[in-house]
Amino acid sequence: MIIASVLALLSGLVAPPLSLDAAPPAPDSAIVVPKGDPHDFDFEFGAWTVHIRRLLHPLTGSTSWVDIAGSSVVRRVWQGRANLGELEVAGGGVRLEGMSLRVYDPVARHWNIHWTNANDGLVGAPMQGGFAGGRGLFYDHEQLGERTIAVRFIFSDITATTFRLEQAFSPDEGRTWETNWIATFRRVPAAKGHRR
Repeated sequence: MIIASVLALLSGLVAPPLSLDAAPPAPDSAIVVPKGDPHDFDFEFGAWTVHIRRLLHPLTGSTSWVDIAGSSVVRRVWQGRANLGELEVAGGGVRLEGMSLRVYDPVARHWNIHWTNANDGLVGAPMQGGFAGGRGLFYDHEQLGERTIAVRFIFSDITATTFRLEQAFSPDEGRTWETNWIATFRRVPAAKGHRR
């Protein structure tokens, strides 16, 4: 659902192979969902500016990317065990208003990331994962056209004022990945007297 919503709206150079990619699973192994902590997303609470490079036509051999930019606001829910993120970006003739609801599952010890956008209002199946060593990994399976693909998010380069989020698709259960969304976030300084 995330793919269908975003691809319907977005379409902009080939990214070099990323050193952040986890080693691909062995050909006969399944993707392992990492465990998480209830405060994994505490770094993201607040307001951000965002710049996104989006690959047009993923998994087709496309080498054309588009740049979009805008803002993101993430609010704490349930003392941080959940959060609500709002994304508003535009560029290249595209405008996207999206929302993520992230909820920590204390039994499975991972996060569920649910996504929707203002164009269709549908909430898709969640991505699942967590953070370890300053990096977050999240996975799910989605439809891209007529085929089911694996989808991966990587949160990385996390500091008090910046972080990076990459999305990649795999047509072969994680043996190979094609990055198609590279977002860099920069914190908006809090206004005087403003509480986050």
